[in-house]
Amino acid sequence: MTSPNTTPTTLGPEQQALVDALKAEHAAIFAYGIVAAYSNPTRAGQIAADTAAHRARRDATVDALAAAAVPAPPTEPGYVVPFPVTDPTAAIQLAVEVEEDTATAWLSVIERAQSEATRATAVDALTESAVRAANWRDVLGVAPATVAFPGRP
Repeated sequence: MTSPNTTPTTLGPEQQALVDALKAEHAAIFAYGIVAAYSNPTRAGQIAADTAAHRARRDATVDALAAAAVPAPPTEPGYVVPFPVTDPTAAIQLAVEVEEDTATAWLSVIERAQSEATRATAVDALTESAVRAANWRDVLGVAPATVAFPGRP
């Protein structure tokens, strides 16, 4: 048994999934900085809203981990993007990839959740990521803009 102030040596499946989702949210916030730098300025409002949504989700996840006495992993000093981003189209493609990655992380939380509250939070997060991804796919002209099972490769 551990006291409330000690860190468990092994995380349970739900806790590990939340840690992984938090890491995905950290990476998403970083990536949206790149998206903002290379996107068409007319997309600034949508990018700001999506970034704010990821920050809010990050903060809520940090709070959930703290309530479970699990230390939240810090933001990395930098992240590697999966492809070069040098123009507005690549920036929007990165936004789609970010949302797909966060959807995958939150699907993992759903699959491993042991509490109804965690599962409900993860369903909301997955849904939000899926909607944002569909919005960005629509900007790219991808049809259909939605996918049948968000979070699945």
